[in-house]
Amino acid sequence: MNQDVKLLTTTLVFLRRDDEVLLAMKKRGHGEGHWNGAGGKIDPGETIEQAMVRECQEEIGVTPTAWEQIGEADFYQLHRGEPCKNTVHVYICTGWTGEPVESEEMAPQWFKLADVPYDRMWPDSIHWLPQLFAGQKIRGSFRYNDDNVLQTHEITEVAEFA
Repeated sequence: MNQDVKLLTTTLVFLRRDDEVLLAMKKRGHGEGHWNGAGGKIDPGETIEQAMVRECQEEIGVTPTAWEQIGEADFYQLHRGEPCKNTVHVYICTGWTGEPVESEEMAPQWFKLADVPYDRMWPDSIHWLPQLFAGQKIRGSFRYNDDNVLQTHEITEVAEFA
């Protein structure tokens, strides 16, 4: 990627209950056709955690009440045709109000951890989500080529996030 890289900061949250995780099928926009957690960009004046809560409300109809940051990952790829570095702050949510419902953007579904459909997620998911779902905290870096093919990835386990 060249010097004119767009910088984004976004959130990603996975609801957890017992041995299940809530994923949502992205129905439109960036990531359409992939299973993923809820999340998105930070609006002006919002903190990262405020954005995470708002995105959950908008995309799957729940309000997080208990969460922990478990990951931070940089994704280098094209976004709307532009080279982009997207720093994603990843959370596990273990408490919320409301029940997950489908929105115009996402269709949520519970999956057993053993049945997560990694083959229908972004190609990077298999390299780091199992670690997160197993309770590890990680920092990662993932590079895609211009055809959205994963080229490289680096993952480091960390103790905490500042």
